[in-house]
Amino acid sequence: MEFAFSESQQHWHDAAVRFAREELTDPEAAHREQRGEFWRDGYTRCARFGIAGLPVPAEYGGQGRDRLTTVAAMEGLGYGCPDTGLVFALGASLWTVATPLVVFGTEAQKRRYLPGLCDGRLLGANAASEPEAGSDIFGMQTRAQRRGDRWILNGRKTWITAGPIAELFLGFASTDPSKGVLGISAFLIERGTPGFHVVREIPKLGLRTAPMAELVFEDCALPGESLLGREGRGATIFQAALEWERGAILAGALGTMRRQVERCIEHARTRKQFGQPISKFQSISNRVVDMALRLETSRLMVYRYAWLSEQGGDATAAASMAKLHVSECFVQNSLDAVRVFGARGYTTETGLERDLRDSVGSVIFSGTNDIQRNILAQQLWQA
Repeated sequence: MEFAFSESQQHWHDAAVRFAREELTDPEAAHREQRGEFWRDGYTRCARFGIAGLPVPAEYGGQGRDRLTTVAAMEGLGYGCPDTGLVFALGASLWTVATPLVVFGTEAQKRRYLPGLCDGRLLGANAASEPEAGSDIFGMQTRAQRRGDRWILNGRKTWITAGPIAELFLGFASTDPSKGVLGISAFLIERGTPGFHVVREIPKLGLRTAPMAELVFEDCALPGESLLGREGRGATIFQAALEWERGAILAGALGTMRRQVERCIEHARTRKQFGQPISKFQSISNRVVDMALRLETSRLMVYRYAWLSEQGGDATAAASMAKLHVSECFVQNSLDAVRVFGARGYTTETGLERDLRDSVGSVIFSGTNDIQRNILAQQLWQA
C-alpha cells in the first residue's frame, strides 16, 4: 500500500498550510469567537485560494481535484488556521452542498450555483434536521406540495450550521408522506426567497464562529427547477451528502490535532518543574505519546475513507468509522493538551480551551457517535 502523498496532494497540503499561516492568522480571532461571529473575509480568502471548490470540475469554477487531494488540503488548512469554526463551515458547505450539486445537479443548476460556491460569493448550508427529527432524520415533518409549476414548502429546520449567514440551502422535505423515506425530496433554496425565515440564532458551547440557526418555511414558494435530483430521491441525496460529510469533514480537525501535539511537545521541553523539563515526567510523556498515536490512527481513518470513496465502492462503514474514531480522539487530545499546559491551558490565552469546546461538537454533528455505532453494528450483523 502507498501511504505517501502524490505530488498534487503534497502541493495542496503544503500550500494550504502556507496560505492559512499568512492569510488566516488574525488578531481579532478571539474576539470574533467571543461574539460568535463568522469571518466572512476569511471565507472569501479561502475561496480565492481555491479550497472552496477543490473537488468541483473546472468548467464550473473549481479545481477539479479528487477527494484525497481535498482532504489533504483541508488538513493543511486546519493545521495553519486556528479558527476551527471557519474551517468547519467551509467543509460543511463543500461536502453537503457543493458536492451534491456536482453529483446530482442539472447542468443549469451547476452553472447557476457552483461558480459562486467556488469563488466565495455563496456559502452553502444543509437544512435537514428538525426539532423532532434529529437522529431520526427521515421522520421529518416539513412538507413540499406541488402547485402548478412551483413547490410550496412548510415546516421548520433547526441546528443548521451557517444558517444565519448562508446564501444557499440544500433543504429536504416530504413530497409524499404516504411513501415514507421514498417520499422525501431535496430542494435548492436561495436566501431571500419569500416565506423563508431565519427565526433565531442558536448559541452553543463551541464552534461559535460557525453560527447555527433555526429556519422556518411558511408557504415558501420555490420554482420547479429548485428540485435537486428526481422527486422522491431526497433520501439518496441526503445519505450521500452525509457520507461525504462524515468521512471528510474532520480532515480539518487532523490539522488541529497535529498542531496540538507539536505545541505540547514544545511546551513539555521548555516548561520546568522541580528542576527539570516536564517532558521528563512519565505522566506527561505518556500523555503526549497517546496524543500522537490518536493523531496517526485518525489520519489513517480519514485518508482510507477518501481513498475508498474515490474508488466508487461502498464507503458507508469507512465514513462512520472515521467520524466515530476521529471525533473521540479529537475530544481526548484537546483535553490532554489542556492538561499538559496545566493552568495556562485552562485560560483563554493559549486557545486550547477553545479547541476543547470546539471538539465536543464533533461527537454530535453528522449523526451522533451512538448512531455511528448503530450503523457499524448493522454492517457487522449483515457481514
